[in-house]
This record gives sequence, structure tokens and C-alpha cells, in this order.
Amino acid sequence: MPELLTSSTADVYRSLIARTTSRVADRFAETAQPASGASRVELQQLVDAVDLAGSGIGTPSAIREIDELFLAHAVWFHHPMYAAHLNCPVALPAVAAESVLAAVNTSVDTYDQSAVGTLMERRLIELATGWAGFAAGDGVFTSGGTQSNLHALFLAREAALAVLSSPRSEAIPRLVVLATASSHFSVGKSALLLGLAEDAVIEVADDGEGRMLPSALDAALTAASAAGRVPMAVVATAGTTDRGVIDPLALLADVCETRGVWMHVDAAYGGGLLVSPRRRHLLDGIERARSVTVDFHKSFFQPVSSSAILVREPRDLAAGAWHADYLNPVENEEPNQVDKSLQTTRRFDALKLWVTLRAMGADGVGALFDEVIDLAASVGDLVEADPDLELVGRTQLSTVLFRVRPDGASPAAQDALVAGVRRVLFESGRALVAKTVIDGRPCLKLTLLNPETTLDDVRAILGMVKDAAAALAGMSADLDDALVGAEASA
Repeated sequence: MPELLTSSTADVYRSLIARTTSRVADRFAETAQPASGASRVELQQLVDAVDLAGSGIGTPSAIREIDELFLAHAVWFHHPMYAAHLNCPVALPAVAAESVLAAVNTSVDTYDQSAVGTLMERRLIELATGWAGFAAGDGVFTSGGTQSNLHALFLAREAALAVLSSPRSEAIPRLVVLATASSHFSVGKSALLLGLAEDAVIEVADDGEGRMLPSALDAALTAASAAGRVPMAVVATAGTTDRGVIDPLALLADVCETRGVWMHVDAAYGGGLLVSPRRRHLLDGIERARSVTVDFHKSFFQPVSSSAILVREPRDLAAGAWHADYLNPVENEEPNQVDKSLQTTRRFDALKLWVTLRAMGADGVGALFDEVIDLAASVGDLVEADPDLELVGRTQLSTVLFRVRPDGASPAAQDALVAGVRRVLFESGRALVAKTVIDGRPCLKLTLLNPETTLDDVRAILGMVKDAAAALAGMSADLDDALVGAEASA
């Protein structure tokens, strides 16, 4: 008999979830480092050893196997030594809500599949657009920042085409999007998916620290128009992935309003500032955007996936509406979210944020984001004061970019250490940091999104980084000496 969740299996479900939750809780309590340190070869062998094509082994055995295979070797974002990417520990109320929405399996594409779920999502969107300063905005939940940015640029494309008299086939190659080099990669990917020209994304100069220059934007718009191109959107970033800086939104809005160009704000990272008790002013000007991306599964501490696109003008969302007789016919007056979304079947991810806000309050969530920003500032001071480290710029959010500089090491030698240090830490599983490239030079990156991580925790990570760099530099010196000796004896 299939092991489905039905009224007849309610008791089985209760027991199964209790045992599963207990296993996961044990792992959270016992995990001593963010990753196991098992090699890719070892992990591949473990995965390959599972007979997925064979007969079933029963749910208890399958869950036990997942404990030994996945949980034992997962990457744990809640651990204080995880400081690599934009991943956060998740709010407990949201985890509880996740279990509810997974069990009920609501799809919020049409009202007749979700009923109150649709109304709850719409209420949250109304709240979020209010945070953004949209007097009567709208929006819809999405799978993440990439989809939100794609959706926004699709709407911008349609708005631009609507005022052009030439056929779509002739107009689309003329459209351009303006953004900085620090904008998220999804901007370029969206241009590809939207069928824009290969040179459609125009790079606007920044201030040297990743923030778009309003004067450079104005000049770029002039040049684009003079070349016969049609600016369809400007993408401003409220929290760049690497530097964690925020474009001057109000000044960019001045330019966009004067030019009549759609301004989209990618606040996937910095969206948590919308509810910050102390830093909301950093997003001043966002209320003048035409569309905004917010990732709740970053700075609102929600489980993946939980994102949204917000628009100032509700009518803009109509550009993506598509009607099907079996699903959302034109004459249907029910509030169907599929009329606004790029997706059809869609999880009720809004429930997680709803429960979190009811449990903690918006200010409580914002205070957690403030804490990690405070931590990043303190870590920046720590790095700047360490003669063995070099701080690569200051952040407005919670990233820290730096390099290791052993005594006598040239810039080229420092650069060569970056990938090796990151690899050594990753392979040990003891601490996870990221690497990136800034102004043509590699550097290490800490992304701090865990409010329980302390300055001492980060000090320990930096100690591991320096130890790894010293060991790698010593190995390199030994190799150089060996090569010199070999050449001499030859």
C-alpha cells in the first residue's frame, strides 16, 4: 500500500514526523563543525552505493539512511564557523510553518486550490509593499531573487515595448538594461532569457566601491539613446553580493524619473533593512522604484525558498497574465495568483513569513539583521588591525572581504593563496569561507548571516585562515627551494 498522507495514516504521520524531527534535532545539537570534511570521492561512493532502482526498504529505514547519508554530510548554515555564502540559519517559527505547508501541500496558483492561503499571501504582499513605501503596490511570492529579477525585467520589457511603434521583432534588439559590474549575475541571465541582444546589458561606472554613480548613469542613458537603443530598465542594487553595498537609490531615482526609465531595485540581500529598527534609512529612495526584489530567505531568516517581486503599480503585473479555461478563465472573478506569477503550481511559502512575523514581529526580524551587520563592522575593524590581513573595502551589510598577507609575500603570492586557503578550510570541514574577485584580484569573503555567531567565532575562523596560509606559503617555499636545488645540481 502506498505510504501516502491521508486520514487513515494520520497516526503513522504523527509518529514518523516525531522520529524524524528527533533525528534532525540530534544532529543540530551534536554537529561540531559546518561540514563533515568528507572528500567528493567519498561522498560520491556513498551516493552511488544506494540502490534507487531496487525495491523499497520502508520509510523508517529510508529515514535512517538519510540521517547517515545526508544529515551526516550536510553543510550546516547554522554553525558559527559557516561564513561562506548568503545562507542563513532559519527562524524556528518558519521551520514549524514549513512542516505545515509541506503536509497540506497547498498550491497557491488558484483560489480554489488554496482559499485562505491566497488571502494570507496577498495580505503579506500588501504589508511588504508598505514596507517599501508603495502606497498601493502589489506583488507575488517567487522561488528566489533570480526569478524575481527575471520577472521584474520581463515587466519592464513589456512596458517599454508598449510605447514603441515598431514590431516586437525589430524593437527587442534595441532594448538595453543598465547596471553596474557588481549587479547580480541574474541581470545578464534575464537579458538572455528575455531574448535581448547580446550587448543589451550596459555596464555603468561605479564609485570604486561598487555603488552606481548617478552621473555615469545619466551619461550612459544619453549614449544609449544617441546610439538608437531604448533603455528599458535601470537595475539598482541594495546589497551587492560581494561588497554588500547599496546604490544611492534616491539619486538614481532622480535620473530615472527625469529620463522616464523603469527603475528596478534588487534588494534580495538588503531587503531585511525594510524592517530594520536602526538602518531603514539606507533604503531611502526605494519607494520611487517601479519594482523591487526581496529575498526573505536571506535577511529575513526564512527557509529556502521565500522571495517576492513587489511593484509600485499593480497594473504592471497584468503584462504576464495568461488565461486557461481549465484554470483561470477570463470571466472568473476569483483572486487567482497565477494571473500575477510566472509559475503555475507554487508552494505556500508565504506561510513561513506569516508565522515568523506573528511570532517575532517585524522589528524582531529586523533586529537580527542589524546584529549581523554590527558583527561585520566589528570584524572589519579586527581585520584592519591585523598586520597579517588586508581589508578589501568596507561593507554596508554583512560581508567582509580580505586577503592574507604573510611577511614578505608579494601581491601575486597573496592572490595565489586565496583559492588554496578556501580549499584547505573546506576540505577540513572545520570552517567555510568563500572566495571572489574584486578589481581583478582574488580575495576571501566572509558572509555573516548568523546572529549567534560571535566576534570570537570569527576570530577563530581568521586564525584558521592564517594557519592555512602559513602552511601553504611554507609548502610553496619548500617547493621553490627544491626546484632551485635541482637546477643547481643539473
